[in-house]
Amino acid sequence: MNIFKERYASMGGDIKFIQLHRAIRVNTLKITPEKLKERLEKKHVTLEKIPFTKNGYYVKSKFNLVSSPEYLLGLFYIQDPAAQLPVEVLNPKSLTLDCCAAPGGKTTQIAEYVPVIALDSNKERVTALEFNLERIGIRNCIVYLMDLRDVKKKFDYILLDAPCSGNYTLEENWFNKNSLKRIQDRSRLQKELISHALSILNPNGVLVYSTCSLEPEEDEEVIQFALDNFKVKLEKIDCIGDNGLTKFEFTKYHDSMKYCRRLWPHKTNTIGFFIARLRKC
Repeated sequence: MNIFKERYASMGGDIKFIQLHRAIRVNTLKITPEKLKERLEKKHVTLEKIPFTKNGYYVKSKFNLVSSPEYLLGLFYIQDPAAQLPVEVLNPKSLTLDCCAAPGGKTTQIAEYVPVIALDSNKERVTALEFNLERIGIRNCIVYLMDLRDVKKKFDYILLDAPCSGNYTLEENWFNKNSLKRIQDRSRLQKELISHALSILNPNGVLVYSTCSLEPEEDEEVIQFALDNFKVKLEKIDCIGDNGLTKFEFTKYHDSMKYCRRLWPHKTNTIGFFIARLRKC
């Protein structure tokens, strides 16, 4: 943990174990936030609007919400507030590609607004994705069991919530299970994925890259790789979080990296997260 503590301190962060608030996102395809709030409060569930999300609420309940009729009917999706932000940052206006889609939190969120093509290369995870699409009542999504790197069709909007190392809020003993080598291995995969995603992004198209990692190798380094190898630019993001890093250790990143967002758990009361919005020139 000491290695990570030193790294995080140099980035303006820290390791502080916090009690995460249970959160949901209202499925506006089936119900309004007001109606769901009224319905759940009758069952003594407390809901508090998450101010930095569009349809997110903190919830307190004496019973497991997964067993409620409202959950089974697909009236809401259990989703950390940070995980609700990438789709809001993408703000898609037409058909969207969700690259690593399972289990479907962001896919179902996109589908509330525009048609979506959802990909995942893991068969078991695709099964979970299909279940959630059915539960939420999505009718404008096509799911493919395939790797992003096999896609040929081009898109105006792409969400790449990349496979990553995660962070200490998501997994017990995370620090003991991870190493700089594992993080660097993930970074190599992420660079392959963002390379292909940008190759199938139309000119003037938008790609949002996100991870639940706090490691620069999986975040700013991947975005710097994209800036160095593709005709893209970073756009400002209007959401919570610290600015992206413009330098780390002996590495200097592009000044526009400050437009990215880093969500430190102890500052945002969410899981750790990173978000970048790229536009193809």
